Amino acid sequence: MEIRPFEKKIWLASPTMHGDELKWIHDAFNKNWITTAGENIDEIERQLSEFVGTEHAVALSCGTAALHLAIRLAGEKLYGVPKANHGALEGQKVFASDMTFDATVNPISYEGGKPIFIDTERDTWNMDPAALEKAFELYPDVKLVVVAHLYGTPAKIDQIRAVADRHGALIVEDAAESLGAEYKGRQTGSFGDYNIISFNGNKIITGSAGGMLFCNSEEDAEKIRKWSTQSRESAPWYEHEELGYNARMSNLIAGVIRGGLPYLSDHIARKAHIYNKYKEGLKGLPVTLNPFDEENSRPNFWLSCMLIDENAMCRQVRNSREATYVHESGKSCPTEILETLAKYNAEGRPIWKPMHMQPIYKSNKFITLQENGSIDVGADIFNRGLCLPSDINMTNEEQDIIIQIIKNCFEY
Repeated sequence: MEIRPFEKKIWLASPTMHGDELKWIHDAFNKNWITTAGENIDEIERQLSEFVGTEHAVALSCGTAALHLAIRLAGEKLYGVPKANHGALEGQKVFASDMTFDATVNPISYEGGKPIFIDTERDTWNMDPAALEKAFELYPDVKLVVVAHLYGTPAKIDQIRAVADRHGALIVEDAAESLGAEYKGRQTGSFGDYNIISFNGNKIITGSAGGMLFCNSEEDAEKIRKWSTQSRESAPWYEHEELGYNARMSNLIAGVIRGGLPYLSDHIARKAHIYNKYKEGLKGLPVTLNPFDEENSRPNFWLSCMLIDENAMCRQVRNSREATYVHESGKSCPTEILETLAKYNAEGRPIWKPMHMQPIYKSNKFITLQENGSIDVGADIFNRGLCLPSDINMTNEEQDIIIQIIKNCFEY
């Protein structure tokens, strides 16, 4: 069939609004709570702590701010209050997910730590518990693990938790992409010592920005609230005894989130429909979708991703900024498919480039189970994988066309 470019762009994952968001924004205006405090903030903290299953939640300006303060707090718990002009992890090694967005690991560096990247396992595309165990054997003094749930798919977090516990390590759980995902009946964002989610514009529930930190200690929650409002002491004037940050969430952003939260289960169902439609529509092609533990986990299906079989990859070459390929009949590659989707006005993305491959972290240690020069798992998935258009607002008919575009890349 003839395929023409979409008149309206098909996005990877666009914000999905329902109208209730305006109600709570107007409520903030009417009550003049145009600040980093107010009923919207109080309400989403209450709702999300109950939903995720933690005692406390603190609304912050973005997911990265939440990660930063979680990692700083973990560092102080482990190593004490840092000296002036030093980070809470100064000189300390930290184990971290390798295949993730760099926001997961940058806060380790903010606090003076040294990330050591743990390779991915194929079952979920998340941190490999066996590689983590190997890492502790090599670096037994490490006391902090930062683990992400990729694309809304839960990691084998109980196994990771067990490894960390055996070695007396704390966990910061980055559930930025996985709000609403469950592992063994428990919400992601509740397994770590400190946990975060994100409300960035492309997330399954958005505030255009915003993040949330979860913990089970009132003292810790109050510490985060204090840090996030410039660490002002209880005095009649502005008194400061420790480093602070401007990281509290706006009550207006909280209103957008408050309006969207009732639709979370609907969003997950629609994302699951997109995933299953790709799975059915791409049958017969030498590809698979991003996997998950079907027995134990319930992803939120934030992004549907595709992995091309190794023997079906056409020649593809990437440098640090560009990529090219040579088409072969019956084969394709991420570069060809992404360029073809873009030609038809649809947005896909490469898989996250693993952190150990990033120029900024090229000198950091990387732990993999692969031997004898075999390509590590994360690099292999990055080479052969891509994120497909996964927008909730995409119609069935539009997704059918996306599927046909992908098929054509293999046929011609």
